[in-house]
Amino acid sequence: MISTLQKTIRPVWAVRGLHRSAVEVLKRPAPEDTVTASYGKFISKVKPQHLSPVVLHRSKRMVLDSIGVGLIGSTTAVFELVLQHCQQMYAPDHISSVYGRGGTRLSPTLAAFVNGVATHSMDFDDTWHPATHPSGAVLPAVLALSDMMPANSKPSGLDFLLAFNIGIEIQGRLMRFSNEAQNIPKRFHPPTVVGTMGSAAACARLLSLDDSRCGHALAIAASLSGAPMANAATQSKPFHIGNASRLGLEAALLASQGLEASPLILDAVNGVAGFNAFYEDYVPQPIASPGADGHVFLLEEQDIGFKRFPAHLGMHWVADAAASVHNLLVGVDHGTVSQAKVHEILLRVPKSKYINRPFPESEHEARHSFQFNACSALLDGEVTVQSFSPAAMRRPELLALLSRVHIEHPKDNPANFNSMYGEIQVTLVGGEVLRGRCDTFYGHWRDPLTNDSLRKKFRNNAATVLPSEKVEALIDVVEEMDKREDCSALLSHLH
Repeated sequence: MISTLQKTIRPVWAVRGLHRSAVEVLKRPAPEDTVTASYGKFISKVKPQHLSPVVLHRSKRMVLDSIGVGLIGSTTAVFELVLQHCQQMYAPDHISSVYGRGGTRLSPTLAAFVNGVATHSMDFDDTWHPATHPSGAVLPAVLALSDMMPANSKPSGLDFLLAFNIGIEIQGRLMRFSNEAQNIPKRFHPPTVVGTMGSAAACARLLSLDDSRCGHALAIAASLSGAPMANAATQSKPFHIGNASRLGLEAALLASQGLEASPLILDAVNGVAGFNAFYEDYVPQPIASPGADGHVFLLEEQDIGFKRFPAHLGMHWVADAAASVHNLLVGVDHGTVSQAKVHEILLRVPKSKYINRPFPESEHEARHSFQFNACSALLDGEVTVQSFSPAAMRRPELLALLSRVHIEHPKDNPANFNSMYGEIQVTLVGGEVLRGRCDTFYGHWRDPLTNDSLRKKFRNNAATVLPSEKVEALIDVVEEMDKREDCSALLSHLH
């Protein structure tokens, strides 16, 4: 009788309609050869000596540029708003420094948040391929965590750079799990997905977590990831970078306290979405554990893109194309094109809805407008920080040019930062047609900024809030970072 009754009882998971695969994931321990386990092991085991001279050079350039755009970003209205919010809504916790504010300190997570917001507040931060903003999600978290550590236990400069590079590496590896991630995004803003994971990885390493806890840090971060592209070109977009930095740090801190999460978060498991919830064509691959032969970081093979002016990366192609037509009209000397000479403007650009904005109404929309940036460069010969001021945006001659713009999306011009181009055709009132085209702008990873150009950008940005002696000291500190016993000098020059 008992045996007959036992046969008729259905498992609880079946009665409740749960997927068997979900139950199996909960019950099954993660084997050593899972994708997730390989990432935890990599974060824990990679060594400073695995950083090649090329990776060290490129990552120090990223650190310098990111600090610079964060410092100028600390002058923006959106930064001031979030800083006041943090000060008013949270108890004082004077631990971690804030960009450009010498008398202000916050908790590590809030400092990571506001400094991340500053970094992206003008869309001036670096861009990688596949498309994301890698530094802004990682650097503020690593700085805030370093500030939290006792004075006699600060990370060495080399350990600081290793943690930073781990955060960059994890982002790049995760984006290579998906072909969708190769293109300009449509659904999720990439830094809110891979940036949070990169921040968690960098902080887990700086906290010296073991393999398992590094994996848990990634899994916790996955539950704190994701923001929609609809908030691009709004004041909320900088929050994407701020939250990625902050929440990645929180994930690592929680993992250090013993909080656990899915040991298969990066693996493709039928019926249960892990990290593949963010990408429809997700094919994860394990990362090799670095051995005696070392590890080749993606930054060794794929350089970074640095922006010459504060706008979405795609704007740099049309701006350079338009500037070339400006030079045809007025020469290379400074001058302004007369809008009365222009009959029609045709732009040939990739199809991407959120950066096709004919008449932007705010600086954030203008930074995401093919039309605005092309017309600004056509009118003035360049796009600068001042191009997005209210006075510059309201100029009658600029508005007149905007009204004459038409857009085409050629099939051979994909929405992909590695293969797109920008083309402009200007028809003058007399019928003459002038054309400009940019296939690779100066600052793209195929034509990177020289050290002189990068330092000029940094000086211009940092000088908005720091005295010249601190600006020059920061340049020297970052350049010698891998040789410093600790990162205290860097932390002391940020405000």
